[in-house]
Amino acid sequence: MSAALDIRSAALAAPRPIDLPIFDPAAFRLDAKTAALADQARDLAREVFAARAPTYDREARFPVENYRDLHAAGLLAICIPERLGGLGADFRAYSIAAAEIGRFCGATALSWNMHVCSTLWSGPIVDGLDLAASEREEHHRRRDLHYRRIVEEGAIYSQPFSEGGAAAAGGAAFETRAVPTAGGWLVSGKKIFASLSGHADYYGILCTEVGDDQKASRRNTLYLAIPSGADGVSVTGEWDPLGMRGTVSRTLLFKDVFVPEDAALMPRGAYMQAASRWPHMFLTLSPTYLGLAQAAYDFTVTYLRGEMPGTPPVKRRQYPTKQIAVAEMRVKLEGLKTLWLQAITEARPDPSKDSVLRAWAAQYSVMEGAHDIARLAIRTCGGQAMLKSLPLERIFRDSRCGALMLPWTAELCIDRIGRAALYEPGETDE
Repeated sequence: MSAALDIRSAALAAPRPIDLPIFDPAAFRLDAKTAALADQARDLAREVFAARAPTYDREARFPVENYRDLHAAGLLAICIPERLGGLGADFRAYSIAAAEIGRFCGATALSWNMHVCSTLWSGPIVDGLDLAASEREEHHRRRDLHYRRIVEEGAIYSQPFSEGGAAAAGGAAFETRAVPTAGGWLVSGKKIFASLSGHADYYGILCTEVGDDQKASRRNTLYLAIPSGADGVSVTGEWDPLGMRGTVSRTLLFKDVFVPEDAALMPRGAYMQAASRWPHMFLTLSPTYLGLAQAAYDFTVTYLRGEMPGTPPVKRRQYPTKQIAVAEMRVKLEGLKTLWLQAITEARPDPSKDSVLRAWAAQYSVMEGAHDIARLAIRTCGGQAMLKSLPLERIFRDSRCGALMLPWTAELCIDRIGRAALYEPGETDE
């Protein structure tokens, strides 16, 4: 066989881009467990979720079927310790797995993140905080109740942040209030853009504990799991957005909802300690958008090679302008991947100033870069790429949403990077 035929045979036998991991385990030095979790997530999303994604997007319908599959695969419990029936993923392993799901269904990956954070925040993140022994023991008892619901029953948790004010960005106390009462709290308030509304079994609510004549303070933030069927809980409003339509992020209302003490997902004071000492906890929205960036690139390569299912097998790769565009996309993608992986690898309590700057830079780069790569993909592939019968149009819309998402919007990241680079803590110009 000639050398040319050998090359051609090897090319035909090579895996499609979507079959390859975003992060090659050998090149990026992934441990065996992280690589296995990423493979599991990618296989499920590629073989099952991808085919359902257009319907969830078109109908703005929550991916109920995907969540059943996530539970069956053990992925609802990805960050729950193995001794309790979970998969025991750490921050980095979860993030890489989430990016793989984001490649094939952004809405599923993004809403799954809201669920997983209830276990990530109450698990590895709280474990790295300073707590009294009695507090830690009580917290472990309480969180095990929540973990058992997820492992055994497939319970879904959500984590709505936004209220329409500065609280979600860390600039004020949450307007949703928890008033102490016998055996727990009475919670009243609202959350907007509340992903999984009407579909989660428990709403993980950040709220401010206030007693008689007590001034609201961020230091008194509570993180409580409120049953979706509790008296006083309601879902309101329509959901017909540009992208991420399957997240079903309607408005949640709470009116004097009784929440028992065992509903606490973090001990008193732990959330503010985590927010200041574990800033990477707010980086968990980014994996979805890294996956979308990879998906836009994968689509472009497959399409230009004439291998896109549902389209004529016409190759368009021979044009220099398209080759240059793909090269530009690849350069952008490699930059995003490298910066992002470094940022999530540095996630730990009390990171250095440079580490936090890198985390903000990674968030900004991924949230803006995913849409930029999707934009280039549409321009390069041409008019057919805008058809709703192909996934790129949905990837383009979904990718635009990332830069707007609290608590680390693109604007907030840029503002914080500039200030932190020029000022040390406590410095002023006076």
